[in-house]
Amino acid sequence: MKIVIIHGQSHKGSTYHIARILAEKIGGEISEFFLPRDFGEFCCGCTRCFVESETKCPHYDKLTTITQTIDEADVIILASPVYVYHATGAMKAFLDHYGYRWMVHRPEEKMFEKQGVCISTAAGGGMKSTNKDMSYSLFFWGVAKIYKFGLGVAAIDWSKVSEKKKQKIKRETDSIAKRICRHKGCVKPGLKTKGYFWLMHLMQKSGWNEADMRYWREKGWTGKARPWKKSRKGE
Repeated sequence: MKIVIIHGQSHKGSTYHIARILAEKIGGEISEFFLPRDFGEFCCGCTRCFVESETKCPHYDKLTTITQTIDEADVIILASPVYVYHATGAMKAFLDHYGYRWMVHRPEEKMFEKQGVCISTAAGGGMKSTNKDMSYSLFFWGVAKIYKFGLGVAAIDWSKVSEKKKQKIKRETDSIAKRICRHKGCVKPGLKTKGYFWLMHLMQKSGWNEADMRYWREKGWTGKARPWKKSRKGE
């Protein structure tokens, strides 16, 4: 399998190590990007990605390599330490650039056959809200199956994480890796994703944004075609 890890920080702390441990247990080709080192631009709110094309984004070229790697991956891991009960600013700025890919606009059909993982750690709390920050994007991109793992490690350095905590990390990553491998090549989106897609399908029949409507028509999604059904169109 191909795995891509997007790290919401450039240092290699507890979140980094857990993401690496999981990726290595899944097995396959691992690609990593560190934010803001590999991408650090803020969305400037020009809306050109929505109303014209994502290629009109002033940061499009800087994102190309990451976007291509995400599209080629079977598993997307978003990993962020907790910053004031949320994902890092670098992770948020990165995800902002993919707003045009949300199902309400122009989702990439490859996402509907991928698995995603959100990983967060903190010395104390905030993992639930941090994972929610990242999982929103995975869900609205259409990622078929999403897992979350958050842990209060009670340490600010990986070397200071207790053996008891590391045993918990081992058990949880074992479980997630097994589930991901079990679904390899046969993952399908759940009812929530399909239901939301159906609502967007209705909206795009007479929507407000011509770029989005044209995209959906070209894909056949305003009719019976669905991105998770490649061999036989429709439901």
